[in-house]
Amino acid sequence: MSAWLPVSPCTPPGCATHDGPGRHPVTATALLLAGCALTLTGALCTPLALLLGRAARERLTRGWAHGVVRAFGIRVRVVGRPDGHRGGPGVLVVANHVSWLDIPLVATVCPGRMLAKSDIRNWPLLGPLAALGGTLFVERERLRALPATVHALASALRSGARVVVFPEGSTWCGRGPGGRFRPAAFQAAIDAGAAVQPVRIRYLGTPEGRRAPAGAAAFVGDDPLAASLWRVVRAAGLTAEIHVLPPIPAGRVHGRRALAGLAQSTVASDSANLPAASVHH
Repeated sequence: MSAWLPVSPCTPPGCATHDGPGRHPVTATALLLAGCALTLTGALCTPLALLLGRAARERLTRGWAHGVVRAFGIRVRVVGRPDGHRGGPGVLVVANHVSWLDIPLVATVCPGRMLAKSDIRNWPLLGPLAALGGTLFVERERLRALPATVHALASALRSGARVVVFPEGSTWCGRGPGGRFRPAAFQAAIDAGAAVQPVRIRYLGTPEGRRAPAGAAAFVGDDPLAASLWRVVRAAGLTAEIHVLPPIPAGRVHGRRALAGLAQSTVASDSANLPAASVHH
């Protein structure tokens, strides 16, 4: 592994634990099958969705993404609303990264083209479908490939696309400070003259422990995906909370590092107290 790649100190034994109520294995199995089936159905329907106009495609994506999170047995709470797109450059959506659940969760409010590691392109079935759906791929272990990735991101933003990036570059459990936002994607926003939309993600336990992040959703370290899936469906009372924070207009600060730092501090701050736009149970 390249030494420049971001590394999280979070580990499955230390962070990805659940102390709250659990579901019966039969119920958990049913949720697991439902969530996986809905995920696969959405992937297979990608070619048909591309035939729709942007507004219809986004409505369909939001509904599907919300259904995926709910199918895995997780409540969704949305706080705030993204600004409506008014033409011109697109928007760079940046969020902290906790789990594989982050991808459908962000899509419930800000569907867009995802930036993903290049390994996913080679996955059977899902890889080609992800590429067809507009996913942008980055070769994380090849530093020389970074300028081409930034150029591709900037081109997508100039075309008016919404692009979703997890700039920490790795998952963190959410129970402590997250990782530093890497500045490369922010250079693309600067080059395209695009605004940055910060988003904060939290996974919370039962109402009695609502203020404490839930470790069951964390997908960190060398945690196998199958183990993470089973832990999620076995944990009862989880709520996925997504805060859409005030956007950072293009040109607000100068330089990619300053822009990355401002976005990171916005996402990490607990001072934003936005009214709930919607709560889905």
